[in-house]
Amino acid sequence: MTAIVTDQTFAAEVLQSGQPVLVDFYADWCGPCQALAPHLETLGKERSDIKVVKMNIDENPMIPTQFGIRSIPTLIIFKNGQATATKMGSMPKSQLDAWVSETTGTKAA
Repeated sequence: MTAIVTDQTFAAEVLQSGQPVLVDFYADWCGPCQALAPHLETLGKERSDIKVVKMNIDENPMIPTQFGIRSIPTLIIFKNGQATATKMGSMPKSQLDAWVSETTGTKAA
């Protein structure tokens, strides 16, 4: 299960994490978000080198606004408290894996 973060838990779960964190900014009504969700679930189970979390933009308006989220799904990878890479839109799992590996400098196990 991919962890859920909120405006209140974002700093502790993402910015202060000791490992890279992939944040999926989504909404329940978003079709492409729903298409991407199973890929993120699988990625979270397959890879121990990155933490995968989701944030519902409708329920948590502060953080998405702070990071300029204008369309969903938007994926942001955070390392050492900093946003290091952003990808918008849904994608196949192979593309998701490649982007995460390229961005974090790690490979899937």
